[in-house]
Amino acid sequence: MGKNLKEAMKMLEDSQRRTEEANGNKVKSGDIPGPLQGSGQDMVSILQLVQNLMHGDEDEEPQSARVQSIGEQGHMALLGHSLGAYISTLDKEKLRKLTTRILSDTTLWLCRIFRYENGCAYFHEEEREGLAKICRLAIHSHYEDFVVDGFNVLYNKKPVIYLSAAARPGLGQYLCNQLGLPFPCLCRVPCNTMFGSQHQMDVAFLEKLIKDDIERGRLPLLLVANAGTAAVGHTDKIGRLKELCEQYGIWLHVEGVNLATLALGYVSSSVLAATKCDSMTMTPGPWLGLPAVPAVTLYKHDDPALTLVAGLTSNKPADKLRALPLWLSLQYLGLDGIVERIKHACQLSQRLQESLKKVNHIKILVEDELSSPVVVFRFFQELTSSVSDPTFKAVSAPNMAPSTVSRERHSCDALNRWLGEQLKQLVPLSGLTVMDLEVEGTCMRFNPLMTAAGLGTRAEDVDQLVAYIQSKLPVLSCTLQLREEFKQEVEGTAGLLYVDDPNWPGIGVVRYEHANDDKNSLKSDPEGEKIHAGLLKKLNELESDLTFKMGPEYKSMKSCLYIGMASEDVDISELVETIVVTTREIEENSRLLENMTEVVRKGIQEAQVELQKANEERLLEEGVLRQIPVVGSVLNWFSPVQALQKGRTFNLTEGSLVSTEPIYVYKAQGSGVTPPPTPSGSRPKQRLPGQKPFKRSLRGSDALSETSSVSHIEDLEKAEYLSSGLEHNTFESSSPEGHPGAPTPQKADKTEVLQKKAEHPEDDPPQVEEPESLR
Repeated sequence: MGKNLKEAMKMLEDSQRRTEEANGNKVKSGDIPGPLQGSGQDMVSILQLVQNLMHGDEDEEPQSARVQSIGEQGHMALLGHSLGAYISTLDKEKLRKLTTRILSDTTLWLCRIFRYENGCAYFHEEEREGLAKICRLAIHSHYEDFVVDGFNVLYNKKPVIYLSAAARPGLGQYLCNQLGLPFPCLCRVPCNTMFGSQHQMDVAFLEKLIKDDIERGRLPLLLVANAGTAAVGHTDKIGRLKELCEQYGIWLHVEGVNLATLALGYVSSSVLAATKCDSMTMTPGPWLGLPAVPAVTLYKHDDPALTLVAGLTSNKPADKLRALPLWLSLQYLGLDGIVERIKHACQLSQRLQESLKKVNHIKILVEDELSSPVVVFRFFQELTSSVSDPTFKAVSAPNMAPSTVSRERHSCDALNRWLGEQLKQLVPLSGLTVMDLEVEGTCMRFNPLMTAAGLGTRAEDVDQLVAYIQSKLPVLSCTLQLREEFKQEVEGTAGLLYVDDPNWPGIGVVRYEHANDDKNSLKSDPEGEKIHAGLLKKLNELESDLTFKMGPEYKSMKSCLYIGMASEDVDISELVETIVVTTREIEENSRLLENMTEVVRKGIQEAQVELQKANEERLLEEGVLRQIPVVGSVLNWFSPVQALQKGRTFNLTEGSLVSTEPIYVYKAQGSGVTPPPTPSGSRPKQRLPGQKPFKRSLRGSDALSETSSVSHIEDLEKAEYLSSGLEHNTFESSSPEGHPGAPTPQKADKTEVLQKKAEHPEDDPPQVEEPESLR
């Protein structure tokens, strides 16, 4: 029986183990999150999920555009991706013929449109990928044994790739990572410093670098030139660079937005020279407003084997199908549609340039109005210390201190950054961007070739952009002029600390230093934060035109008060005085509230002690017999005690106890010592009706009109008073009974004279107006 029981337990354990293994090998439905649970989702649910992921939560950003507007040409490009997936299911022979036809047609059309004869095309998704393939082709062309020996052939003669200092950021690092080359293989060519554009490659310095590399045993491999730099759209001297590359056997590659102008009827000579280069990279998608369209690298090379090794050509049908969206879109647009879109973008930039030339304080950074469709501009203002001198400019300040010039530079950069953000919000269809240049500072860039076709920018949008710029210029000029005055006023005021924040576009930043403030520490101060919060509330209640903000952005720093832009002339002295007075009142009130609990507690304890002493003194004065219940009543009836009621009052202002005896003796409170008045701020400045705080008083004709209006009101009040006095005197003189206060004849004569003056005020000599300060 024990043996059978043991076998039964073993069988039960084996069965349980097999069940656990089966359950462990089978994936539970609850272990996989998301929509994979169950038997799958239907198509409607999947599309609804995609829509929700695309648009997100509409309640969080109701003002943001859901999806960029896509025209019919955009739908044609998107259709190409779906057709490419469908075409890939064909049999190999049909697929080969169709992909070859699509690739050859697209290559031929692009070469004819952009004047690049007898070229080949490589279509790629990443814009920099084409240049990396071209570098591989150049390496294979110059190093014949590279396929066999690999990088060993590069050791004795290192290749050199020349890039402009104005090239796209990160381009050189990308090439080295893709090619496996060390960073010393890159040579950064500086731009012009004396003659020409500061964003053009210095050709003379480039030739010197090439000669030095050849003497060191290096191989000049490839030069990347710009037909429209990424920042300002300037074009290098491609014709001169082509001659230099032919002389030293260097591969010339050109890229840039200005290559789009090759499709137009008239092309500048500097851009036209790009048609003679060895390769060029173009981005027709943004130029024509085509989404999800690949970039194109056109090149010229006679050896198909090297292009295959470099990866520029492929036998895979999937690689050839990359050109399908562009093949469909070019057929839909036609040559006229392509030229019209590029021409429209160039006209928009030309329209903006002509309009900004007429706007004061706007500086345009252009190289050639005909060759560059990129407009870069910035707000430019004279130095505040020399506003009256029109010949003194901020860029030509040799006699100014470097700190002053640097401060003015940071101030203009902050204002330009604010202006750019405002214009982006007001005119979103303009596609305006804000960028920082090394020499010029913060600028705004209008590049319609990259944005106009996708956003649908029109000429009306450009006019609206110019109108908004003109409306913001008074605010910028006024704010820039007041910054230095505000700084000097704050530095000359005790208790205030000027905070130099170059990124703040307003009048300035100030911090109040309270009594317990640790000046050597930058950590957050709860007491100072409380004072600044109260100051911010008080200033916002004044309903002035200025905007106030509490900072900083990082909570670990001390809080400050940020004063925003000024749209009109502001009285800085009044503003600073208001800040000082308000902060001191807030600090005093906070101290009073903090000490109130302790003062009241001590006062109550002192009052209790004194009242107890008063009770003991009263018992001694009345005697012991009066404290006995029956005897005391009889004694008080025969001989009542005339005792005064004594109490204590607590004066919160002085923090002391005062006897209440004068209250009961004289029946009036306050006959004693009058508490001192509560300290208050300075006398508020007298303002005219409708005048907002911190606005300067009117001068000149406005002041005269103000004085004349006040004098006129005073004359009216005097005439009304005299007329009322005359009526009263007439009533008294007409009464039958005499009156002790009746006017004498002399007074009557004076009354008649005053009445005549009231009836004929024009006969009075003009009064000399008093100065406004005396009034």
